[in-house]
Amino acid sequence: MLRIAVQAKGRLYEDTMALLAEAGIKIPSSKRTLLVQSPNFPVEVLYLRDDDIPQSVATGVADLGIVGQNEFEERGEDADVIRPLGFSKCRLSLAIPKAIEYTDLQWFEGKKIATSYPAILRRFMQQKGIHTEIHVITGSVEISPGIGLADAIFDIVSSGSTLVSNNLNEVEVVMKSEALLIGNKNLSDEKRAVLDELLFRIEAVKNAEDKKYVLMNVPSENLEKIIKVLPGMKSPTVMPLATPGWNSVHTVIDEKSFWGIISQLKELGAEGILVIPVEKMIL
Repeated sequence: MLRIAVQAKGRLYEDTMALLAEAGIKIPSSKRTLLVQSPNFPVEVLYLRDDDIPQSVATGVADLGIVGQNEFEERGEDADVIRPLGFSKCRLSLAIPKAIEYTDLQWFEGKKIATSYPAILRRFMQQKGIHTEIHVITGSVEISPGIGLADAIFDIVSSGSTLVSNNLNEVEVVMKSEALLIGNKNLSDEKRAVLDELLFRIEAVKNAEDKKYVLMNVPSENLEKIIKVLPGMKSPTVMPLATPGWNSVHTVIDEKSFWGIISQLKELGAEGILVIPVEKMIL
């Protein structure tokens, strides 16, 4: 049985639970239990603080972990990155008070920067040859310049609304982050077999993201032209209709591509276009 360390609350927790549910893995909801076993798949979920997950995986307390890339790189623990998961995206950025005119990174020379990610910030500044004073804060980093504790901050940014409300301006993006699936380096063969099945299910879910199954009726005379327009996977399915001279065309395309080609399809005579969400896709 695999033990997966998961953040106990927050957006990463919600996105992780949604992924496991889409993969057909049931996790009983329990706010008071730290370790919960799935009734239909050989995994158990260990709920932890996000900054404890990398260490728990590296030391074997958990076999796998789902954690933000920012936390994984900050902790520097010896664990394998199995795959990025594409959700809980954010960025780690430098921000300064709006009233200050910013030129370039040299502005930070000799400045005091408040952050909860000192290791990442220290590496970045060393690479750039800039000397700063790093002030480690575990709470609300964004208030530091306003109360005179620091000249700038280095923190997570998602929408940027928190910066705006604290009169801060994002001036440099140091790294982009998303959720990662990480693993212990010494998994047994039995656990790796379970991991392979888990990855198979995750891949099926991720492959289906932003994909749509499209059905349409097209005149036979324009069939080849319509097939060339469609950016679907491999070749679309074509079936003759009961009405002579017409065919039904089925294909899978990215949702973002659909609206760009819809006018071309209509001009070529496509009718009855039906768009259906795709839940899983096994390639």
